[in-house]
Amino acid sequence: MLTKADLELLKKKAISEEKLEEQINYFQTGFPYLQVERAVTTGNGINRIEDSDKAFYIEKWTSYLKGNGVVLKFVPASGAASRMFKDLFEFLESSEEIPTKSSVIQFFEEIQNFAFFEALNSKCKRNERKDVPELLKEKRYKDIVLNLLDEKGLNYGFLPKGLILFHKYPKEPRTPFGEHLVEGALYAKNSRGKVNLHFTVSQEHLTFFKKLLERRIDEFAYSHGADFDISFSVQKPSTDTIAVDENNEPFRSNGKLLFRPGGHGALIENLNDINADIIFIKNIDNVVPDPLKQPTVEYKVVIAGMLVNLQKQIFAYQQILDSGSVSKEMIEEMLLFTREKLYIFDAADGLSKANPTAYLKNKLNRPLRVCGMVKNEGEPGGGPYLCKNPDGTVSLQILESSQFDQNSPEQMEIMKQATHFNPVDVVCGVRNYKGEKYDLIRYVDKDTGFISIKSKDGRELKALELPGLWNGAMSDWNTVFVEVPVETFNPVKTVNDLLRKEHQS
Repeated sequence: MLTKADLELLKKKAISEEKLEEQINYFQTGFPYLQVERAVTTGNGINRIEDSDKAFYIEKWTSYLKGNGVVLKFVPASGAASRMFKDLFEFLESSEEIPTKSSVIQFFEEIQNFAFFEALNSKCKRNERKDVPELLKEKRYKDIVLNLLDEKGLNYGFLPKGLILFHKYPKEPRTPFGEHLVEGALYAKNSRGKVNLHFTVSQEHLTFFKKLLERRIDEFAYSHGADFDISFSVQKPSTDTIAVDENNEPFRSNGKLLFRPGGHGALIENLNDINADIIFIKNIDNVVPDPLKQPTVEYKVVIAGMLVNLQKQIFAYQQILDSGSVSKEMIEEMLLFTREKLYIFDAADGLSKANPTAYLKNKLNRPLRVCGMVKNEGEPGGGPYLCKNPDGTVSLQILESSQFDQNSPEQMEIMKQATHFNPVDVVCGVRNYKGEKYDLIRYVDKDTGFISIKSKDGRELKALELPGLWNGAMSDWNTVFVEVPVETFNPVKTVNDLLRKEHQS
């Protein structure tokens, strides 16, 4: 039974009672598992770009940037950096004064190799009246960590990952936020020098991003001959999801309904609000210093070139279909295109034979994404698979392990056969041939969310995660996979990842 306070909270968040009931129903019924047909591999669902073809796609993208199309880079950047420092937090909370865990020992042994070392050293001098080497000599390890994580120091325990100093440079170290600005200038700058970037951030961090932007934007604009247009948004309260208890009743904290952020899938709303023609999507922590950017930039250009080349063909087909005069030969050509280029298969050719024009209109008139795929070398990430859709067709999807039926040996065997994973390297085309923007919310498969176990106030709760941004939230998009080199994927999950050669230059 909803109270007056509950209804006021729902109104404030712009969540309808029907939507609340729908969420609670998912806890009661669970989410259906997708029917996964098989994993896709290089040459069999994942395109490999030969060196001889790179120039073709690079030229396509270069030409596109000379036109009037609006290009934007979209970066989910709301994640807190606290998980980067998990082991350091554990050390702080422990009774030990001398670190024993290997990762913490490595942190102190190589502390001068971090890009934030000089800033940390300055904080220690101010707060402890001693520099880091002196504190190390005196075995005051926890004082060093406090100056790194606490508000009195660098405040890295509170700041988002995008504002952590990642990389050293002769003039000034750079955050991932800065690295994304530079990347944008290298592959998303049009012929007029315009570079559009959009960052999704947490409300409590927005001011910090804006202050850093104000301080460094002129430097980046001058060094890269770019006119930056930087915008921000926060995750909408309407995308929060209700938490429930073990009996699937709404969880209350101090008598108040508990809502939680719905995961990165909620950002489909933010993406849908973007006014652009082509949108790059890349995670905030997957960046490298300038000397190592070449492979990333090259393959961003290549997959963007592939997207505009495919889009040009799709637009031509859409126009023919809308003309009302389509030859049998053209129908066959389009069906072949959907199978060979978009990897869409109609089981037993039922839909495509019954009404091929309607089938083609439905399949071609959708948003398009080209996704980079990296060979799996042990890094986490969603994998590329062929899955059955509600209409009986089969198409490409990016799936997480949680989307597989763990009780099905056949499905689990298919999951293991994936050779690649998605490093969140996506280029999107979000308009049709008329220039009309697709309503991206229409292409979300709501049945691809999942339930996780969390805790609050010492009590266990169930949390509802919305379909992932590049998973179920893009389920009904036209999808193309392209193999990209592992050099393009350099995430920072723990602070010691910054000691890898990919982040040292």
